Amino acid sequence: MNDRTALVTGANKGIGKEIARLLAAEGCTVYVGSRDAGRGRAAVEEIGRNARLLVLDVTDPDGIAAAAGQVERLDVLVNNAGVSTSLAPAAETGTDEFRRTYETNVFGVAAVTNAFLPALRRSPHPRIVNISSGTGSLAWSTGPNPQFAPGGGAAAYRSSKAALNALTVLYAQTLAEDGIKVNALAPGLRATDLNSRAAAGGDPAEAAEGAVRLALLPDDGPTGAFFSWDGTPVPW
Repeated sequence: MNDRTALVTGANKGIGKEIARLLAAEGCTVYVGSRDAGRGRAAVEEIGRNARLLVLDVTDPDGIAAAAGQVERLDVLVNNAGVSTSLAPAAETGTDEFRRTYETNVFGVAAVTNAFLPALRRSPHPRIVNISSGTGSLAWSTGPNPQFAPGGGAAAYRSSKAALNALTVLYAQTLAEDGIKVNALAPGLRATDLNSRAAAGGDPAEAAEGAVRLALLPDDGPTGAFFSWDGTPVPW
């Protein structure tokens, strides 16, 4: 693995930092994507060997272009950066909140992925992992899944992850001829600062293990699929 290069966005904390840590432990050179240089440096120092800081705000087009210009070849892209601005249902969510959420969770993923495609195409085994959410599954949302609170809360976040799931499928189809495998991960509720519910979640490192499995898929592995952190399929 010591010749592979990975980029994890939003990697200065939470699940992203754990993904970066595990990829570095596998021998990958890992770019720790962080919009805050100071927090990014702290994460790099904590992860240690194989970690490199890459200042990257996924909502800043110029910053994305500058970051992409620093990476010649990329074997793994983990689109982890995400926000959840509130737990409000759709009827109580303003359009500005939807825009802020989609700016990071959807538009940011598209912008970063497109900017780093040239570097990914230089890899013999390119992989893209989109950190989604089980709450973005339309099947589970209408099932219903007993894990989800009733009432359609967190509308901006959940709908953005449903859109990210659609992007995952479309990128997988578009990039199949390039050998780029694109999959989505539902990490489960984790103890992060994503929102007030997340504080009661489980260990972020457990979710990171699922992301790393997708990041290091063999060439006969799946693409255009949605998996839970434990490797089981998630319905779209």
